[in-house]
Amino acid sequence: MCSCEHCTLLSGSPAMWWAGFRRETLIWTGRCGEPTWYSTWPTLSRGFCPRCGTHLVSVADGSDMVMVTTFSLTERSDGLEPVGHSFRQRAVPWMRVDLAPYPLHP
Repeated sequence: MCSCEHCTLLSGSPAMWWAGFRRETLIWTGRCGEPTWYSTWPTLSRGFCPRCGTHLVSVADGSDMVMVTTFSLTERSDGLEPVGHSFRQRAVPWMRVDLAPYPLHP
């Protein structure tokens, strides 16, 4: 999750919840195909649905990971739990997030 000013403004919410996928494993199955890409930050591109404009993904320059906005997934967030919260100190004071254990650490 991220509560930085950039993510909160783009999402219109107190945090953006991301799920990361390796770029080569992500397949666009929606009827609109691959997103329309825009550079929204000096080192970041974001993908939006070319039909409705929904913010779908974010990719940092040089990264092999695509960060998908979790609530835009067809299967929703079933089975996904947040493991981190960037810029937590900037989150609204009423927001409480219980983080799951990080999967790569015992």
